[in-house]
Amino acid sequence: MAEITPQQEKQLLQAALDVQDLAYAPYSHYHVGAAILLGDGSIAAGCNVENAAYPVGICAERAAASIAVSSGQREFVAIAVVTPNGGTPCGMCRQFLSEFNPELPVYAYNGDGILVHKLPLNDLLLHAFGPKALESVD
Repeated sequence: MAEITPQQEKQLLQAALDVQDLAYAPYSHYHVGAAILLGDGSIAAGCNVENAAYPVGICAERAAASIAVSSGQREFVAIAVVTPNGGTPCGMCRQFLSEFNPELPVYAYNGDGILVHKLPLNDLLLHAFGPKALESVD
């Protein structure tokens, strides 16, 4: 797992905490903020946005990743996720993030900013389905 500097980790945490306050979670009341450190040193942050039609909502991690991609970024260096209890990304988000960096360092913090988990994405999503799985077989 690639290491980031303590300063980068602090910036990621703060960005995730800041955006967590913007989460729209009137149903679950589970506010999540995510911030991705990108290859150029910038940070893309997103929060969860729920919807009365539950499947229509989006998780913070996929919101942040979509913002990154929409701004032309494809190199994901690390992600910080802040949840009330230090939860890790859901399965759908793990798969989504794996597209860009299967070894992405995941920093999961609780709402007080205390690190609960630090591990590579591929430890959270073993044997991920990726681009190589779509290569044609002769």
